[in-house]
Amino acid sequence: MNNPLQETKWSENVILVDADYVDRVAFNLIVNFERMIGRQIPPADLAKWIDCVALDGGMRPITEGTEAPALPETLVVMIHQKGKTALANFVPANYEADINGKAFKDHLGEFVLNAYPIEDIADGNDFFIEALQLICSQKEVKRLMVIPNAEQEHIYNKVRDVLRHADSDERRVTVFSMQPQPGGPFRQEILGYSLMAALGISADEIRDR
Repeated sequence: MNNPLQETKWSENVILVDADYVDRVAFNLIVNFERMIGRQIPPADLAKWIDCVALDGGMRPITEGTEAPALPETLVVMIHQKGKTALANFVPANYEADINGKAFKDHLGEFVLNAYPIEDIADGNDFFIEALQLICSQKEVKRLMVIPNAEQEHIYNKVRDVLRHADSDERRVTVFSMQPQPGGPFRQEILGYSLMAALGISADEIRDR
């Protein structure tokens, strides 16, 4: 099967997301924290979550008054099952109407969003790993942020194998998971922190309980 990512115009910064997994984690956080803090939690702000991931991945806000030839560009690659047309726990949500081919600009630069449905004949995990391999082969990618389903050990092990030689002086790689994972020649960040921020859950709310 031809990988549709082969035709992608790559950016210096890339965020690769297992969207089905992240959506499921957001749901679990909503359910658990609604019980804990005693209020309704709205869907996560997708743009805010992407910003938080970018910051955790080492990107920094553009300094006001700085003249730059162009805004830093970040390509967001969201992989999802074909049968799922929308995220259930984020806004905006619909892949085709709201996400795929869309972009937004803010204090971190311009974010270009692409959503790729996994065809029925393909295994979602294999497609994610193939996408990661393809991204790692692009010399123009200098900063890579990866959100896999790290709760599945065999998936995380494949991610770690692909990234074994991807993090270097020329490229910064950060892997996000819900808890620290063993080994890996890359930086790690806790996925829950960025999702909590996008869900509007503050540390003060948690401390007060």
